[in-house]
Amino acid sequence: MAKSDKINFSTPSGFTEFLPSEKRLELYLLDTIRRVFESYGFTPIETPAVERLEVLQAKGNQGDNIIYGIHPILPPNRQAEKDKAGETGSEARALKFDQTVPLAAYIARHLNDLTFPFARYQMDVVFRGERAKDGRYRQFRQCDIDVVGRRELSLLYDAQMPAIITEIFDAVHIGDFLIRMNNRKILTGFFKSVGVEESKIKSCIGIIDTLEKVGESKVIQDLEKEGILAEPTQKIIDFVNIDGTVDEVLDKLKYLAETVPEAEEFRLGVTELETVISGVRNLGVPENRFCIDLSIARGLDYYTGTVYETTLIGHEALGSICSGGRYEELVGTFLGEKMPGVGISIGLTRLISRLLKAGILTSFAATPAQVMVVNMQDDLMPIYLNVSQKLRKAGINVITSFEQRPLGKQFQQAEKQGIQFCVIIGSEEAAAQKSALKDLTTREQVEVPLENLAEEIKTRLT
Repeated sequence: MAKSDKINFSTPSGFTEFLPSEKRLELYLLDTIRRVFESYGFTPIETPAVERLEVLQAKGNQGDNIIYGIHPILPPNRQAEKDKAGETGSEARALKFDQTVPLAAYIARHLNDLTFPFARYQMDVVFRGERAKDGRYRQFRQCDIDVVGRRELSLLYDAQMPAIITEIFDAVHIGDFLIRMNNRKILTGFFKSVGVEESKIKSCIGIIDTLEKVGESKVIQDLEKEGILAEPTQKIIDFVNIDGTVDEVLDKLKYLAETVPEAEEFRLGVTELETVISGVRNLGVPENRFCIDLSIARGLDYYTGTVYETTLIGHEALGSICSGGRYEELVGTFLGEKMPGVGISIGLTRLISRLLKAGILTSFAATPAQVMVVNMQDDLMPIYLNVSQKLRKAGINVITSFEQRPLGKQFQQAEKQGIQFCVIIGSEEAAAQKSALKDLTTREQVEVPLENLAEEIKTRLT
């Protein structure tokens, strides 16, 4: 190949790939998340990476997301088929940008095969036309759970979400975190009570959702641009800044519910939030793990009730590490019936990137192997293979060194991959049915009979 024909093999902008040590961390997190999801009875599904474009765009489902379309690229000798290959209308296809819209289509496709409430988890890759930047990717893995009912869904499912979030983040030891909770009916009802026109409420909620990012002054300016007068604007700012313990905030909300005008929706939101908080407590979630934050809005239009955002204490600049909420209409889009749901999502790819960069998590060793059986001389390979298999049957992960090289080089290879032990068997050891076991962490080397080798390694593994 001529130098001018050199192919650019770098990853496309916004499409990341992990090194083995990072991928092993991702798999560990996936296993942990899966274990917690399944402990609450969530069942796995997987939907195609490609959906019909009309499904992804149905009733405004696309939102602000840029969708990647799928178009056939024909080889030079098949260009005559170009017109036939063109996909339009119901045949146009695109990559999924989230898990919720595909969930709605999945339920519509399999309605008669599912039991409701339907509780599923999904840990697929999704694709968005994000502006590529640090921590923002165009391909990333999301870990989602949703519970979907037909016509009604208990608020206790909303209460389970903070319990699940708590178990996951406690299990992976990322430090202190706080699940901030609110209810969209409270915000909607309060906006109505201060005279905001119904047509402007959604946009005003979206503005409030930016408060933490842009600050109070910018929020006030944006509310003024929406035509909200100074007096209701100040009432809104004062309202979303209400703080205190969970019970103190609930008491303030219940007082407002009895005093503000047109408070029916507001009161309903407060009642729902109180029910959810009671459930969260009954599920044993520690009081320091959750709070009520009236500035939490979740800017997406489809949320109608409980909303959640989770932040790391001391690392708030990382943003939300798990978010979600309740919706009423989204999943029933394709069936024309009310199918309320509640769910949360962990953007795992982005989360790993941010936590590694902040030093909150560290990547794993490059290999899962715990032991390397080194090659002292090729004629002893049958013994090396036999010993390796016995260790594997004992539940120990093993790499066998097939190339005979200087011992120091083999030790270096093991250390580079994060392998703790090397098993050394030369002619004398083989004749005596013994081995030398070297701990590369402590540099200690001990003699061990081959019949006791597996037990000795298990005892010493850290």
